[in-house]
Amino acid sequence: MLKKVVIIGPESTGKSTLCEQLAQHYETTWCPEFAREYLLTNGINYEYDDLLTIAKGQLALEDEYTLTLERNSLPMLEDGGHLPLFIDTDMYVMKVWCEFVFNKCHRYILDQIGEREYDLYLLCNIDLPWVEDELREYPDPHTRKKLYQIYKDIMLNQPVPWVEISGGHEERFQKARDAVNKIL
Repeated sequence: MLKKVVIIGPESTGKSTLCEQLAQHYETTWCPEFAREYLLTNGINYEYDDLLTIAKGQLALEDEYTLTLERNSLPMLEDGGHLPLFIDTDMYVMKVWCEFVFNKCHRYILDQIGEREYDLYLLCNIDLPWVEDELREYPDPHTRKKLYQIYKDIMLNQPVPWVEISGGHEERFQKARDAVNKIL
């Protein structure tokens, strides 16, 4: 069975970088964040319904990567297990985004949270310096702390194992590898 590891947390916490590093280390692949391409293509002035479109696009992309790995004989470990698919963002991120910006969440997103199965969450802390780009919205430390706490509360109240990823880039990578090795 394919293992799925989701990397979540507030923006500008190294999620995509960590996904790419882990995929390279384990010689497997990672599923990027659909929202980035969607917003770059359609503009950064999104509305509530755009978040539903983004959520559906993210899940379609995850399903595509999952199917591709399964069709192409999943990468194997020496003990016969399969290497994981690393996923940059899931429906918890969409829930936080909807509720933080619009104070409500699409039923579809909530339903998908209950239906999707993952093996591990890596929650990226806000202790990396903020890096500005055209899509990021919340550079102030107070908002970043608030968002991080929302993600941490979600992790504490869901059943999938999770690990907090903090420190510098090398320390984050090591913590993430240790966590992934435990589920393999």
